[in-house]
Amino acid sequence: MDENKEKLTDAYGRKMEYLRISLTDKCNLRCQYCMPKEGIMPLSHAEVLTLEEIRRVAAVLTELGIRKIRVTGGEPLVRRNAMELIRQLTAFPAKPEVVMTTNGVLLSEHLNELKKTGVQRINISLDTLNRDTYLRLTGTDALEKVLHSIDTALSMGFTVKLNVVPIRGINDGEIEALAEMARDRDLTVRFIELMPMGCAKGLSGIPGDKLVERLEKIYGTAEPAEDTLWSGPARYVQFPQFKGQVGFINPLSHQFCKECNRLRLTVDGKLKLCLFYPDGPDVKKLLRSGCTDEELKEEITKAVLRKPERHAFVPGKAAAEEKNMVQIGG
Repeated sequence: MDENKEKLTDAYGRKMEYLRISLTDKCNLRCQYCMPKEGIMPLSHAEVLTLEEIRRVAAVLTELGIRKIRVTGGEPLVRRNAMELIRQLTAFPAKPEVVMTTNGVLLSEHLNELKKTGVQRINISLDTLNRDTYLRLTGTDALEKVLHSIDTALSMGFTVKLNVVPIRGINDGEIEALAEMARDRDLTVRFIELMPMGCAKGLSGIPGDKLVERLEKIYGTAEPAEDTLWSGPARYVQFPQFKGQVGFINPLSHQFCKECNRLRLTVDGKLKLCLFYPDGPDVKKLLRSGCTDEELKEEITKAVLRKPERHAFVPGKAAAEEKNMVQIGG
């Protein structure tokens, strides 16, 4: 085990410890920056990794040193038996921290079961507090369900982070209102720079530094918050009189590739090494060709050595990866 833990180090000395698993490419929303309005061509049943295949890959990766697993989608809660898989992930001998990212629409009805799995942290996407804007942005009138999920999760003791993608002309007038979700609630609001991928290429994001300037004019100096175990690339700050924190994830204006420690397992069985590039081993092909766990470990560790040094995202420039975020795992 100790020997294996050193195998997920890339050619630049970065140790891979964080795995994002996309359970499905299906979603009950049509967010403009994530999925085309007309939707996508859904994968056939045979193209999708089974839950047992996902469990096996995740088990192998935890033996190689993965310490945190994020379950995402699409929307992970639309996949049948998602909770059973999460329960299995939390029971691995390596005891990885298992967390979830969700749009929150279906979350409230699953919170009791999620609590039983041992998951303690939930990230919920929320880009607006305006019902009409939510409908325009997502194609669904479900804002009240999401707000109910947030309050219920907090009341049950979950650690909640809200993921906000600021977009010019859509929700750029709500930055202060969204940040204020952390004024009286013990949660974190995170502003994430728009990634120019797929259907998001025609939209315009807002650099994180501009957001800090706006918020400081109203709420005072943004003092650095104490680091937390899984802060990752986010910069967290505390505003005076705020119960919660505000975070900023700035992959474009402040590239953080030198600290990148993540891999992505897509629902169709690719192990993505970098969000910008489509490269990565086809673990589904390996699994279905009858490989052993040791052979799978060998292929993964060799692939990690090919992880690019940095992404090449530039506003207005298309990514080498042509898929939409919903197909990759947001």
